[in-house]
Amino acid sequence: MGTEDRSPQEEPGPWERFRRSPFLPATVLVLIVSAAAGLFAGSYTYAMANPTPHRIPTAVTGVPTSEIKRVEFVQGMERALDASLELHHYDSDAEAREAVEEQKVYAILRPVPPHGAALDVSGASGATVAQLLGETAPKVGDAIGVRVTVTDINPLQPGDPRGLALFYITLAAVILGFVGAIQLSVHARSLDPAERVAFTVAFSALGSFAIAAVVDWGLGALRLPFGESWFILGLTMFTSGMVFTMFNTLFGRWAMLPTWGLMVLLGNPSSGGAVSWPLLPSPLGEIGRWLPPGASVNAQHAAVYFRGHQQLFPFAVLAVWAAVSTTVFWVWRHRHPGGRELGDRLVEEPEPGSPSA
Repeated sequence: MGTEDRSPQEEPGPWERFRRSPFLPATVLVLIVSAAAGLFAGSYTYAMANPTPHRIPTAVTGVPTSEIKRVEFVQGMERALDASLELHHYDSDAEAREAVEEQKVYAILRPVPPHGAALDVSGASGATVAQLLGETAPKVGDAIGVRVTVTDINPLQPGDPRGLALFYITLAAVILGFVGAIQLSVHARSLDPAERVAFTVAFSALGSFAIAAVVDWGLGALRLPFGESWFILGLTMFTSGMVFTMFNTLFGRWAMLPTWGLMVLLGNPSSGGAVSWPLLPSPLGEIGRWLPPGASVNAQHAAVYFRGHQQLFPFAVLAVWAAVSTTVFWVWRHRHPGGRELGDRLVEEPEPGSPSA
């Protein structure tokens, strides 16, 4: 049969050439990065730029309201703050102080005979809340003719006057956790599932030790209960790393999108580390407790400032996220873009277009 009988190969159109070129994924990435930049700025600005109180749990003790004009003072505070003081009544100052230690309330309103009042705030519970209450209470007291004394009964450590260090160390653990998992997927692609989990544990343990050591021993910014803080940071890094690994199993090369969205765009602004939960927009304040960054900040606060009053809930949140992520990865490990079998295949089968192909 002559060559004249062969049908000429049809030339691909412009769209088909674009679709097969590296320009399509590059264009998609340009759009994704641009959208992510806007979302990143928007999420942090929405949560932190103008913190506004909604409900501030406050303990009240002592004598009837008429003697210290409690009702008038509380109403004045709520008008000034444009928020509600969620009052919890306690029979004694000691019980109210215990409620502060248990992180159930952020302040204590108590009478000071004969006609004064005292507002005890807790800077360690939330620096922004304590500052707001401390600035507002004397002004409201002056307006109703009551002398109000403000005292910080649980101040922040001198090396962390704004209460941001715990947020920063948690942020480091979260980001380095999933960045470490990303690097394992790129540079140690042929790790088997058990090995991948083991190396995630390894960089989490060593990385969290480095964070705690630099902040405490190196900079002296915080006096940490070293073993407990190290464990919290390590669990946070491992959880963050396994969250990425889970998404990598489910979504392949696009795993960074849900990881970034969950841990950075949503988790960090709602963690309560930079802005206390009562000052966050209500949905974020509720969601943050159930996400790894918020649970980590919560556990660190109790470890550093409320020793002896640590709570199980933040550890349970971190443990559940770590367990679910690891389980999903393990059950669907055959879908993960890595492993010894894949690594051997990549070595044995040269890429199309290479000299040996």
